[in-house]
Amino acid sequence: MGKKGKKDKKVKGAEKTAAKMEKKVSKRSKREEEDLEALIAEFQSLDAKKTQVVETVCTPPSARLNATLSAHPEKDELILFGGEYFNGTKTYLYNDLFFYNIKKNTWVKLDIPNPPPRRCAHQAVVVPQGGGQLWVFGGEFASPDGEQFYHYKDLWVLHLSTLTWEQIRVSGAPSGRSGHRMVLCKRQLVVFGGFHESARDYIYYNDVHAFNLDTFAWSRLTPSGSGPCPRSACQMTPVPDGSGILIYGGYSKVKAKKDVDKGTIHSDMCLLKREGKDELMKWVWSRVNPLGVKPTPRSGFSLAVGPGGRALLFGGVCDEEDEETLDGDFLNDLHLYDTNKNRWFPAQLKGHRSDKKKRRRGIKGDVGVEGAGQEEGPVQEEGPVEIVKEIVTEDGTVMTIKEMISGTAKEEESEEEDEEEEGGAGAALVEPCPRSNAMAAVKNGKLYLYGGMFEVGDRQVTLNDLYALDLHKMDLWEVLVEMDSKSQEWLEETESEEDEEEEDEKTAQGGNGEDEESEEDSDDAEDDEDEAEHPPVKPGEDLADFQSRTEQYWVGLARANMGSDTKDKKVTKVGLAMAKVFYEEQA
Repeated sequence: MGKKGKKDKKVKGAEKTAAKMEKKVSKRSKREEEDLEALIAEFQSLDAKKTQVVETVCTPPSARLNATLSAHPEKDELILFGGEYFNGTKTYLYNDLFFYNIKKNTWVKLDIPNPPPRRCAHQAVVVPQGGGQLWVFGGEFASPDGEQFYHYKDLWVLHLSTLTWEQIRVSGAPSGRSGHRMVLCKRQLVVFGGFHESARDYIYYNDVHAFNLDTFAWSRLTPSGSGPCPRSACQMTPVPDGSGILIYGGYSKVKAKKDVDKGTIHSDMCLLKREGKDELMKWVWSRVNPLGVKPTPRSGFSLAVGPGGRALLFGGVCDEEDEETLDGDFLNDLHLYDTNKNRWFPAQLKGHRSDKKKRRRGIKGDVGVEGAGQEEGPVQEEGPVEIVKEIVTEDGTVMTIKEMISGTAKEEESEEEDEEEEGGAGAALVEPCPRSNAMAAVKNGKLYLYGGMFEVGDRQVTLNDLYALDLHKMDLWEVLVEMDSKSQEWLEETESEEDEEEEDEKTAQGGNGEDEESEEDSDDAEDDEDEAEHPPVKPGEDLADFQSRTEQYWVGLARANMGSDTKDKKVTKVGLAMAKVFYEEQA
């Protein structure tokens, strides 16, 4: 009994500490939120001018992350709401609403009166009642400089049959937060976790709340047992029979030595199960040890629920932290968790293979997600292999992204190369580039993936592409909207720009504007000269010879742009990629 008493005291002590931290964070962030409330109110005054529903056929939505993508319960449509975009100097938040028609591959923007305020990192759940409803809870609003945050605790519903927004104003809601998760379990919206952040403090949650769709009342659940530690951005999947909810992974951070934030990627799994009925019903936490090939630890992964009670996990990022730097390895692999079998499966795409090639390779049949049609004899998988890709933007910046692929995927890739060389029928697998914080949804047995982001050095690349994958065939990703790398905008204040600002101030105080203009003209001329100094492509020279002849020049140029701390191997790859881009432009 003595040991149990000590354990109970530790649990209660941890709860008291969390309560004190939450009160401290709330007090410090109150002034910041008051400032942001004025800005939010200004945006809402603009939204108040909307008096009728306006439908506009449009191009795909702008690049964004941390939005929500939901499947319409009655129509072959996807619903995209909110999100954020950062261009290097300014943060943009959205509350726009888009409908994607799956059959027509078209987008419609709907301006509906009285929408929720702009936000990101919120949650949206679709329910079929009343002709279909989209429920939205929480999220955050950031100041344009990204230094202040306002966390919502409001609850909204979009009535899809009448295209009207309604705010549900009832007491007892969870505290303001973002990065939480919300799912439909029976007739309840269940909310777990999330975080609240101010300029100086933050707190992560592991509390559980439920909103009853029949009584329109919030309640805080108090499950027994040992549940997940506080976290955000986990995977939350309802069990098909509605008896419980699975929670996997997530992210949290704590203050380490010297007030340095240390992030933790969680990879544990818990089951929140309901037991009993009516007044006797209670919720219980239990630990789950899944079988199969588990995903590597990561944060920022995309999640959706597929047919047959399968949870889908795509991409994400694994951060490598030390005292001075934070590097992220972005991923584009897909994993499936079967809630009925308690087993993880890596999703290996089959692609299109010619029968001739299958016989030559000795393959008896394609291996499905669960291992259907397996090869004879044991198969030894090779370790993961690092693949490097380059993306070139309109301004000539070469962005290098890395991904890890399994030995099986590498073997498939080599088969495709052989087939191409021998004129076979095999086609190269098209897939979304590695990314985190993308939006995912499943409709009619297909997984849809939209947007997200990845980083290259200090630069953030935000995406607006759309992919689809048939979860029954598991063969190829279908590109519905291509990524437009030329539209990537990245603004970054440099020392030269700061000097120019100082010159502007001097000019405003009586300086000579003509001298400043002449300096700008001189800078433009120097830029033109720099472009002209690139080694020219000789007549009839192929790419390999051009790269070999000018490698030293391009590697030196890449080194100047990437800094002295970058590894030689990476600098060489970027330099050769720059040479290739220049060669193709000249050719």
